[in-house]
Amino acid sequence: MTWFSFTARQWSRVAKFLSLFCLCVLLAVSCAPPQHTATLSSGKSDNRITLGTTLKPRTLDPADTYELPSLWLVSNMGDRLYSYEPGSTEIKPQLATALPKISADGLTYTIPLRQGVVFHDQTPFNAKAMEFSIQRFIENKGKPSFLLSDTVDVVQATDEYELTIRLKKPFAAFTSLLAFSGACALSPTAYQIGVGKFEPNIFVGTGPYQLAEYGTDSLKLDVFDKYWGKKPANQGVNVQIQTSPVNLFNAFRTGAVDVAYLSLQPDQIRTLEAGGKKGDWQTITAEGSVVTYMVLNRNQQPLDQPEVRGAMAAMIDRSLINERVLFGQGEPLYSMIPTTFNVSQPFFKDKYGDANFDQAKELLTSAGFSPENPAKVQIWYPSSSANRSLAAQTLKSLADEKMGGLLQIEISTVESATFFKDISKGIYPAALVDWYPDFLDPDNYVQPFLSCQVGSNAQGCQDGGSKNQGSFYYSEAMNTLIAQQRQEQNPTAREQVLIEIQKQVANDVPYIPLWQTKDYIFAHKGVNNVQLDPTQNLVYQTISKQ
Repeated sequence: MTWFSFTARQWSRVAKFLSLFCLCVLLAVSCAPPQHTATLSSGKSDNRITLGTTLKPRTLDPADTYELPSLWLVSNMGDRLYSYEPGSTEIKPQLATALPKISADGLTYTIPLRQGVVFHDQTPFNAKAMEFSIQRFIENKGKPSFLLSDTVDVVQATDEYELTIRLKKPFAAFTSLLAFSGACALSPTAYQIGVGKFEPNIFVGTGPYQLAEYGTDSLKLDVFDKYWGKKPANQGVNVQIQTSPVNLFNAFRTGAVDVAYLSLQPDQIRTLEAGGKKGDWQTITAEGSVVTYMVLNRNQQPLDQPEVRGAMAAMIDRSLINERVLFGQGEPLYSMIPTTFNVSQPFFKDKYGDANFDQAKELLTSAGFSPENPAKVQIWYPSSSANRSLAAQTLKSLADEKMGGLLQIEISTVESATFFKDISKGIYPAALVDWYPDFLDPDNYVQPFLSCQVGSNAQGCQDGGSKNQGSFYYSEAMNTLIAQQRQEQNPTAREQVLIEIQKQVANDVPYIPLWQTKDYIFAHKGVNNVQLDPTQNLVYQTISKQ
């Protein structure tokens, strides 16, 4: 409620003042309308959907968007050349009108574009606008820029509604890569090309929603009335960013939000799942390709020693983590490539096992550590993640109880937006991170983590995927293997290269895979068509409310 202060008037008679005041009070009491809560606190008065989450976006600029909170929003406000059918991994045209025509050498992609599309600021969409968007994605050098810069040589509007992209080298998964949420079309009148020229607080795309309000703890998305495609099944979306899983849990149970998605604690999920079985609300589960792993920064002592990284891998007890942290809501993972892909190989299980404390002690002792001179490792995680908080505490307990004083783990946490912003700066010795795939191919679990364009064995990665992920891993042999699997057109031959990559990761240990899990969404009764796309983005457009 807003209170107004009025300027004093000159009243000639006290009686006139008193009579007017009494009349106003009488009218206010008898005629005042009922109070209404603010639009962003509830969507129940209309067909607006109120979503609750603990995930806070770092930026809304697609060229610098590389974390789920931001990608989630960008995917719903923007269109790409290609996207996925909900519930399917099948690629479909979005701003393109057909799949690309690919040249015989696998280097040139010719893409026909949709006509009659406008941006949220009324700028017409055409091939020049799409060329601008892709060039900006590459040249502004944001966190995900390497996804395209490593692959694309030239992007050019070859007709008003035809885009031609020439690759530096063949890449079998390139069409899937064009479905990455950050590779969406942006209005050329609202953005600029240039290193670091980002617009974190606006979004001007072509999608079914346009950004109406962007606050520190809430966003308001309105339906774009000139959207070229199927209109949303709702009248808009309000996103409430809760400060903790407890607040999200309570907001959903009290009906303050219609839908709750990410991140709830496992015990809260178990409680809400029980309520869903009783019919209190809906539980929607999605088997995904999401992995949780530990980043080990090879530029930070003592993790610069491979024996220490190996010891960290050997002491992991995935069964205990699944039981204590996830309440059985996960699956132990022994490769950076999840088991949803047949090529996944459990090399970490073969080489280190689980809870192999004897091996961990031997490795630390061989590196010169002792109870009097223990290896000290600091593990960081984003404060919004309950799972990673419990996992970090479990790892610390294992080190304290089982490692005979050879390993000391310190736990540190930071707000999620800061965590994602700083991880590429090399601040964190070790970190617990979730990975939601950009596109559905094993390459997306390999290249973003292990590739490095500029680096050395002495200094580690100075520019590339492994720097962005915080491991600073550098290996010429790995760079060669990544290039081979990306260019290999024969599926069997490519599979063999991917197996070799997984084997080398287990040997070098720049990361330790921990678990893959399914996602849980909770929605109140009467909220319909709640679903995820294959990359675990919640699809706003289909949600409706009775």
